[in-house]
Amino acid sequence: MCAIAGILGLPFDSKILDSLLSTMTHRGPDGSGSYMERRCCLLHTRLSIIDPAGGAQPMSLYWAGNEYVITYNGELYNTLELRNALQTLGHEFVTSSDTEVVLHAYAQWKEECVHKFNGIFAFAVWEKRDKRLFVARDRMGVKPFFYTVFSGGLLFSSEIKTLLSYPGVPRILDQEGIAQVVLLGPGRVPGSGVFQNVYELMPGCCGYYDLENFHWWRYWKLTDREHTDNFAETVENVRFLVTDAIRRQMVSDVPLGTFLSGGLDSSLISSICAKELESRGERLNTFSVDYKDNQKYFVSEKFQPNSDNSYIALMQETLGCNHHWTVLTPEDLIGELKNATIARDLPGMADVDFSLLAFCRNIRKDVKMALSGECADEIFGGYPWYRDPDVRSFNGFPWAQNTLQRASFLNADVKIDPQAFVNDHYHATLSQCDILSGVSPQEKRMKEMVNLNYTWFMQTLLDRKDRMSMACGLEVRVPFCDYRIAEYLYGVPWEFKDYKNKEKGLLRCAMEGILPEDVLWRKKSPYPKTYDPHYLEMVMGLLKQLLEQNDAPIYGMVNREAIQKLLDMDFTWPWYGQLMKLPQTIAYMLQINFWLEYYKISII
Repeated sequence: MCAIAGILGLPFDSKILDSLLSTMTHRGPDGSGSYMERRCCLLHTRLSIIDPAGGAQPMSLYWAGNEYVITYNGELYNTLELRNALQTLGHEFVTSSDTEVVLHAYAQWKEECVHKFNGIFAFAVWEKRDKRLFVARDRMGVKPFFYTVFSGGLLFSSEIKTLLSYPGVPRILDQEGIAQVVLLGPGRVPGSGVFQNVYELMPGCCGYYDLENFHWWRYWKLTDREHTDNFAETVENVRFLVTDAIRRQMVSDVPLGTFLSGGLDSSLISSICAKELESRGERLNTFSVDYKDNQKYFVSEKFQPNSDNSYIALMQETLGCNHHWTVLTPEDLIGELKNATIARDLPGMADVDFSLLAFCRNIRKDVKMALSGECADEIFGGYPWYRDPDVRSFNGFPWAQNTLQRASFLNADVKIDPQAFVNDHYHATLSQCDILSGVSPQEKRMKEMVNLNYTWFMQTLLDRKDRMSMACGLEVRVPFCDYRIAEYLYGVPWEFKDYKNKEKGLLRCAMEGILPEDVLWRKKSPYPKTYDPHYLEMVMGLLKQLLEQNDAPIYGMVNREAIQKLLDMDFTWPWYGQLMKLPQTIAYMLQINFWLEYYKISII
């Protein structure tokens, strides 16, 4: 993967370009490049995975009387098919990179090219003759694309920090931004970058900027359709789609590995990759994370019913893989608090981010690219809130059922109505769902749940995986984000997905024979977190230090007395998702304060 950026209609010089590029090198440590003309500058830093000798960017193409220049971040998984199709239309290629295929595809088909891509991407193409910029983002939102319209021009980049490094771009948090951080965080409103006047091109969207106006539109969304396949046919199609996605995403000119938690999704990916590599005479590298003394402190609960270690050992034995452990201490987690906040440019999922950042840093020592199991739960209905009737019927975001508790943290200066703010965003998402008429109330609700999770919760997890991995120069691919899987599964009835009344029952049925039975039918357990009481003591100690400060930045948005109460509070429901309970909520408040301070944010 890579980092991209652009300056349109704004001044730039070598000092400005160096400043922007310095914020991008962690995503692309293998090289950098720039394209410049009077009113356009495109920047790129590269992490070489495919065709390391070729594929340098920005890349130019002369075609049909026009010059096209691309800066691209992503991987295209149907590169060979598209290259063959373009060659029949007269296109000639000089590299084996997918970047060149994307560039030729745009020259040939213009904005219609995005409908032909199977991959994860965020890119921009400058048309030199027509003085306009085309931008696009992948359907599922795996790769980021942020932008701001500033002083009559456009800035875009892979990460917010790059936008903020351009001279004069304001760093402002208004009441809307405060409400997002406190009432929705670490989630954020679709299309928002939280900072005032910072936006994100939404998944499945593309558009043009003509040096005056930025016009974008949605080219893809989840669309309902009648499901005519019987259960056996559905199982067969799911098995093909999932295994094909995994095999396609193994394409690489550098060694690869897989995340292995011992759960269904990562074990499935690891199993298919291991067999594929074995046929080539290679051995798969797998990677797991744990915490010092976690077997001693682990507490079984609704959201995390059992520990991963025995299942990981079973998969390691089954696959004969080259396995690597990362074992973290509470001190390791605290040590990543600031780094993870900077990596995300926003307050994040606390130690769920901290541990992933440390984990990715260790993985990067052995491989440059890895596959991970994110997004199966959103698509196949694996989360607890899909299956609990009470939670499912809750009028609000099911992963954050605590608006009143969150509202108690808001500073009195914030005049937004918390319940209305959350409800408006919730109902706006529901109003945009595409659902066939005449379906049962249950089926309608399950499709609403898929849309809510795709639009909100999944994006938070993709943010986390992209920023933490790319902060270490590690490319992580997510096969379950193949849009073909999402499209097909959206139309599959809930009774099929709920096979044997088991979370992701359809996926389990489709993968029989690929995994050991104990792993195949294991009860879902999320990404592991630490239960070490020393971690809670450490974050509480840091919170006490914060409370001793009379002018801490966080007090401009959060009530000091509410923070004080965290020292004696317990949570019925997590702050967010399945894992963010008391220690993580305290760490989230610490992240907010550091974020405001580090980025020198003005609160208005």
